[in-house]
Amino acid sequence: MIFAPTLKNIHVTLTTFCEGLQSLFNGTIRVNDLLPAVQAAVAMGVRHIEFGSRYQASYSSAGEDPFIGMDQMRNAVGPDIDLQILTHSISGLTLTPQRLAMLELQAQLMKKHGVTIARNVDFMNDIDNLVKTGKPIADAGIHHQVCVAMMGTPYPSNEAHTPEFYVKLVKKLLESGLHFDSVCMNDATGTADPHTCYETAKGLKKILPPEIPLSMHTCDTAALAVACYMAGIAGGVDGIDLSVRPLASSITQPDVRSMTQALKGTGYSLDIDANKLDQVEQCLAEGLLQANTFNPAAVVPDTRVVCFPMPGSTIVSTIKNMTKAGLLDRYNDILAEFPAVAQAGGAWTSVAPGSQHYWSQALSNVLHGRWAQIDPGYGRSILGYFGRPPYKPDPAVVKSAAKQLQLEPCAGNPLEHALDSMAIAEEALRERELPVTEENVFLVASVITPAGSMERNDALRWLTGKTGTPSSNWEENPDIEAAPVPVVAPLDLILEPEPAMVAPAFTTPITTQCTVVEGDTIRMFRITIEPPE
Repeated sequence: MIFAPTLKNIHVTLTTFCEGLQSLFNGTIRVNDLLPAVQAAVAMGVRHIEFGSRYQASYSSAGEDPFIGMDQMRNAVGPDIDLQILTHSISGLTLTPQRLAMLELQAQLMKKHGVTIARNVDFMNDIDNLVKTGKPIADAGIHHQVCVAMMGTPYPSNEAHTPEFYVKLVKKLLESGLHFDSVCMNDATGTADPHTCYETAKGLKKILPPEIPLSMHTCDTAALAVACYMAGIAGGVDGIDLSVRPLASSITQPDVRSMTQALKGTGYSLDIDANKLDQVEQCLAEGLLQANTFNPAAVVPDTRVVCFPMPGSTIVSTIKNMTKAGLLDRYNDILAEFPAVAQAGGAWTSVAPGSQHYWSQALSNVLHGRWAQIDPGYGRSILGYFGRPPYKPDPAVVKSAAKQLQLEPCAGNPLEHALDSMAIAEEALRERELPVTEENVFLVASVITPAGSMERNDALRWLTGKTGTPSSNWEENPDIEAAPVPVVAPLDLILEPEPAMVAPAFTTPITTQCTVVEGDTIRMFRITIEPPE
C-alpha cells in the first residue's frame, strides 16, 4: 500500500475530449456538441485538458475546420486553462516524417490557435529526434513536455523498456541542453507493468531538477492502469491523465472516480473533486447522443494486449478495417505474429505511427508469408527514415526491406530525408485556386504520404467541398479494400438516460462554421456569436 508522509496533490490532465472520443467515436463528434461538457469540466475545477486528436479527425471525420475547432475550444475555456496536444516527434501531427520547417509551422499554428502545452513523443525513443523536434515547440513559447515512450515488450527481453533504459534516455536529454518544462512517462498501450512504472518514476525523480514535474500517461486496455498509476505516484509522479465516463477506462484512461477511490487513505489526492463530475457526464451524454453508432470493441478491455502492445484507438480502427475486408477470422493469427515483428524491428514502441507499422507488417506476414512483402511504413522504419530504434533491427529483414522498397538505409538526419510536403501543398492549393494560407498549407501537407495521390488527399477534398472523403491517408491499412460495414451496437448500451441539461452560458465570443449546400456547390462560412449582454 502506498502512503505519503506529507499530503500531496496529484495534478490531473483530463483526456475525455481527446483519446476517449477518438477511440469510441473515431472523432465524429462535432466541437459544438462538446463545448457544454468542456465548460462544465472547467466549472468543476479542471485546469488542464488534452484535445489534440480534434485536429486529426476534424475535417476527415466531422467535416469541420480543425483550427476553428481549436479556437472554439479556447474561447469556451477562457485564457487561463491549459490546452494540450500530443505531437509525434519527427511526424508531428501526421503519420509520416516531416521536414523541420513543417514542424516549425506546426508549433507556430498551435500557439496561434490556443495550445499552451505540447507533449512530444518519439515512437523510436530517438534522442536526436526529440532534441531536434522539441526545439520548435520551445521556441514557439509553448510549454514543452518531453516524453519517455514506454511499452511492455511482447517477447522476453532485458535490452530495452526497462527502468534503466528510460532513466538513461532522460539523462541524455538533460545533457543535450534541450529546453523542456516537464517530462511524461507515456505508455500508449497500457502494457508496462507496475514495477517498471515505480522504478522508472523513482529513477527519473532522482535526476530531474526539482522544478521539472513528472507526469504519467497510460491506458486501461490491459486493466492495469490504476495499478500502474499507483506505482508511478509511489515513485514520485506529480501528475496523471484521467477521463470521465462513458469515455473512460477500457481502452482509454481510468475514470476520475476510480482513481479517487484508489487513493483514499494514502495521503495522496487529486487536484479535482470527483463529487462534481455529474454535470460533466450529463453534458457529455447530451452531446454524444448526436451520434447514432459507436464501436463496441472500444468498451471492452483486451488483456491480450500485453502480447501485442498497441494503443486502443489502433485496435479499434484495425478491427474496423479487417471487418470491412472480411479478414476478421485472421485476427488471432495476426496477434500471434506481433512479437516477431516487434523484435525484428528493434523494439520501438507502439506510439503512433509505430503501432500502425507493426500491425501492417504483421498483417502482411500472415497474408503473404513472413517478410515476403515488406509494408512500406514498417520498411521505412527499419531503414531509419523515422529515426533509430532502441536496438538494431534484424539485418536480414533490413536487407529485404531495402531490396523490396528500392530504398537505401537512411544515412544522417531523417528530417532531411522527408518529403518537402509544404512545397507540394502550396503547389496543389495554387493549382486548385485555393487560398495559400498557413493553415491551408499545413492541412494539406499533413496528409501527404510518399505514395499518396493528391486527388485522395483528405484536406484538399475537404477544402474543395468534395463529399465522401476516402480518408485513405489516415487509415492504418489503406491497401485493404472496403466492404459494407456491419451495423454496430446502439449508443444506449453505454449511455444511461440522463436528464436534459442546459448548456452553461458563454461569456466570450464563440466562432463556429456553417456549411451551405446548393446543388453541387458547397460553401463554408465563419460565424461569430457574441455573448448576451
